[in-house]
Amino acid sequence: MSIINIPIIRQIDIWSARLSRWLMVIAAMWAFLIAFYILIDVVGRFFGFPLKGTHELVKNAIVMIAFMQAAYCVMSRSMLRADFMLHMIGGVPEKVINCAGYILGALFFAALFIGTIDPAWHALVTGEFEGEGALRVPTWPARVVVLLTSGLLVVNYAILALKEVLPSSLVEYQSSVDE
Repeated sequence: MSIINIPIIRQIDIWSARLSRWLMVIAAMWAFLIAFYILIDVVGRFFGFPLKGTHELVKNAIVMIAFMQAAYCVMSRSMLRADFMLHMIGGVPEKVINCAGYILGALFFAALFIGTIDPAWHALVTGEFEGEGALRVPTWPARVVVLLTSGLLVVNYAILALKEVLPSSLVEYQSSVDE
């Protein structure tokens, strides 16, 4: 893992990496719990006792899990991409293409962040929910997670773009963020 060696940006980089890692861990545990919830629902349906609201709950949980894990994927440069051509090009053109991709990622998630502010606020203020009857699932947790993780993704992509353009003397390589 590399850390930028400019004091304020270094702190942002370290905290962004830590937060991204914790969100990934929480999302993984949540996915595990949702899998058990779905299993209980399936077994319940077999015996004629399905869990109410499973569809709404799982639908919102999947969105939150995906966004919470995306921050770590970006930070660790694990997003899906075909980089075999980049490795053949190498050097400065590879850095330029990587930097352009990181900037486009930051712009995409910045647009998503801006576009999610009003729906998240509306869901919080009005108590918006999905589902009818026995289980009504609030939508604000999913909307707030998308909003906050989009902001974190903008930071992660911006940091990666900086690491591509800064000279190697300003980028320090460490085995872990916690060191």
